[in-house]
Amino acid sequence: MSKRITYPNIDMQRTGRKLKHMLESAGYTPRIIQDYLHLSCVQPIYRWYMGKILPSVDHLFMLSELLNVHMEDLLVKKNVVPIIYDIEQRNAQAAQKRFIAYYKKIYQSVA
Repeated sequence: MSKRITYPNIDMQRTGRKLKHMLESAGYTPRIIQDYLHLSCVQPIYRWYMGKILPSVDHLFMLSELLNVHMEDLLVKKNVVPIIYDIEQRNAQAAQKRFIAYYKKIYQSVA
């Protein structure tokens, strides 16, 4: 049974903390962000900060413009290392199988 490879997801809690830190460091309050993004209430911003939800793509784009960073700089990935390790492990196992098959073929032709 082979492992199922999954792609990295966004770590919502760490992304929320990063957004909060970046916005507060730049001097923006949730109320200012609410006005800037034309949100009806400030609650979604607090939900972003807590990692409950992520900003929409439009809001991420506007926040990246406001902070003068790329959109992906606002997001934090999770599970990156296990995926790379799993791929490397599969490649190593395949290489080992090829080596053993090659060795057996050579050894049989000599004997």
